[in-house]
Amino acid sequence: MSNTKIYVGNLGYTVADNTLSEKFAQFGTVQSAKVIMDRDTNRSKGFGFVEMSTGAEAAQAITSLNGTDFGGRQMNVTEAKPMVPRDNKRY
Repeated sequence: MSNTKIYVGNLGYTVADNTLSEKFAQFGTVQSAKVIMDRDTNRSKGFGFVEMSTGAEAAQAITSLNGTDFGGRQMNVTEAKPMVPRDNKRY
């Protein structure tokens, strides 16, 4: 795996950027950790992204953390897919 970006789904709603970073730090150097927030309510959407310094660290984190409990929910940890452009129309 050469991609260092990880998708983390089904996060507990109390998980913050720093706690997400700490959880993944046990597998290597965390370049960034971001919990995605709803722009209207400013509450967690229940998912985020973590970027590790190497693909090997990312692969180890995915293997070790996928399906484990964090923040009261069972995490879905996978390799992040490239972002697809979308129009920003809000209906």
